[in-house]
Amino acid sequence: MKVAIITGSGGLIGSQSVKYFSEKFDCIVGIDNDQRSYFFGKEASTMASTVKLAADFPNFRHQNVDIRDEKAIFNIFNEYGADIKLVVHTAAQPSHDWAAREPFTDFGINANGTLNMLEATRQFAPEAVFIFTSTNKVYGDTPNLLPLVELESRWEIAETHPFFKHGIDETMSIDQCKHSIFGASKVAADVLVQEYGRYFGMKTGIFRGGCLTGPNHAGAELHGFLSYLMKCAIQKKHYTIFGYKGKQVRDNIHSYDLITMFDAFYQNPRVAEVYNAGGGRFSNCSMLEAIRMSEEITGNTFDFSYTENNRIGDHIWYISDTSKFKNHYPNWEQRFGIQDIMKQIFEAYTQETALV
Repeated sequence: MKVAIITGSGGLIGSQSVKYFSEKFDCIVGIDNDQRSYFFGKEASTMASTVKLAADFPNFRHQNVDIRDEKAIFNIFNEYGADIKLVVHTAAQPSHDWAAREPFTDFGINANGTLNMLEATRQFAPEAVFIFTSTNKVYGDTPNLLPLVELESRWEIAETHPFFKHGIDETMSIDQCKHSIFGASKVAADVLVQEYGRYFGMKTGIFRGGCLTGPNHAGAELHGFLSYLMKCAIQKKHYTIFGYKGKQVRDNIHSYDLITMFDAFYQNPRVAEVYNAGGGRFSNCSMLEAIRMSEEITGNTFDFSYTENNRIGDHIWYISDTSKFKNHYPNWEQRFGIQDIMKQIFEAYTQETALV
């Protein structure tokens, strides 16, 4: 039997992974205890997603387990053993604002939980491919030191800089900068996944995501800005922009495009490889540009206010350079640009509300 284990299986990337890999594996074991509802409230719960996955995919087996529970995680891995061929670890506390409220919870999930997953893989399925969803927050606020230029609707990097053409690559330092508590816990996990690859020879891939998004995203004010912004536009709900004149730039990668990166790595894995994984120059926008697009798509005037207080450790401009991954896996291509993503989020949300 060929088994894939996916943590955070009810979330955006986890659920997309279940759907994508269900046709490629005999059994998908999803580990998810709906911590997202604890982080961000009932509206952000992943329970409905988990129920739908169980109904739609007969080979999906849900495990209501906390990744901090070492014994429970080890029991799952012990049950399937060497049949486990792939581990996709997406479970996390994802908000740098929330992390400051409960640092022990944040570090326990992001760092200790990742250690549990790695050690269980090493002991029971050492030949499995281990994929980890890291974050661009491991670079801390170092991107803010880049030579940035203020344009009408966005910040942009100076055209003379090497990062202008493709974005920020993996050579950027993760050291001696402000990360936020969340960023620090993800750095710990990121380095652990690298080390289990280098030290134990495991096939580990670290994907440092930009903004991960898509129509299945349960966006909340503290996480998932594009999904939450579209929700506010549809509901005519007030939205607050934090700092940088609303011109801060993010690249956004569709969940499907990220999963196809995972699949390419699984098909031809490497040891302790690190990739920046975002929308890149293909799919990015500033906050103001996202607001304008949401108004065009919904036909509603966006209700927002502005505060000068930017979020701690937040990026002014971040666009991922995915060239390294494309060089290693030249057949991989992005399918969904920023307009496609926003339209899909709008359509998914309006369909969901129509069914209520």
